[in-house]
Amino acid sequence: MDLLRSLPIGLYLEQPITWMHRLDPRVKIAWLMSFLAAPILATAEWRLAIVVVLILLTVVAQIPMRVWRQQMGWLLALALYVFSLVAIAPDGLSVEPRPRLPENELAFVQQPATIPEPAPQKPWFNPFQPTPKAQEEFAKSQRRPELKQPTDYRYVVFQRGPIRVTRRSLDLAIRVSTLLFTLIYSTNLFLLTTAPEEVTAGLEDLMRPLRRFNLPVTEVALTLTLSLRFIPLVLEEFQNLVRSVRTRAINWKKLGFKRTAQVCLSVAERLLQNLLLRAEQMANAMKVRGFTSPNQHRVQWHHLVLKRFDWVALVLLGGFWVARLAIG
Repeated sequence: MDLLRSLPIGLYLEQPITWMHRLDPRVKIAWLMSFLAAPILATAEWRLAIVVVLILLTVVAQIPMRVWRQQMGWLLALALYVFSLVAIAPDGLSVEPRPRLPENELAFVQQPATIPEPAPQKPWFNPFQPTPKAQEEFAKSQRRPELKQPTDYRYVVFQRGPIRVTRRSLDLAIRVSTLLFTLIYSTNLFLLTTAPEEVTAGLEDLMRPLRRFNLPVTEVALTLTLSLRFIPLVLEEFQNLVRSVRTRAINWKKLGFKRTAQVCLSVAERLLQNLLLRAEQMANAMKVRGFTSPNQHRVQWHHLVLKRFDWVALVLLGGFWVARLAIG
């Protein structure tokens, strides 16, 4: 089990280098924020169009199938499962709760056990009161004729047995499933084609105006870089501990719940100790190299310069938002 290679989400693809790798990270961050913000208050058609655009971007970028097949396959299966679950739910999960007990239980208990008898009718004869037969004929004459539906609109889209799909539940299912796919896959596609150093460099450049408010932008970028570099170390330590437990061939059924919990706690304690030791080693390495402040020892990983293709992507981003405001 190699966690650094088997995890399908959040990996960076080093080879092959596609045209999405060559885009400026600031442009890709702008596109990512657009994909995350566009589904807000959007129609169902626009949400489905965003899903199609993300899939087409993956295909057009010529990302190897072995990479996105595992990522997109599980995510599409999850989105379809959520869609089917919400679609057959009772009217989109809008079930009104009803209390089990009456609101005024005391007044309900104090009601009489028997129904009171109706008041006796007046003994005199009313000549102006119509007879029951005349009342029935008058009601038939006032009854409105049944009109046919003038349009093809039906609130219930599909119904067969206990399965009932309405327009409201179908619209809610599309919104939830497409939002789930868009949030996860757009972020994953961004991380797949952007190195961690490019992410931090782009964020630092975009947060540069915040320095006027005395915010530590460079420190935040350095902390983000170290945290992104520390994630593989966490996976490696966890992987080593899992392998060490497997090599001891522990019979978990004979241990019982109490001893199993003790073993898990000891493994978690060892993992925490190893991570703290790695963090201390990184801190010592920075001290040896003379890192006293981020401003004095800055390492420029990437020189961010907008090229021709980046401007084309920005123009397409403007067209995307124009279409969103006009159509979506």
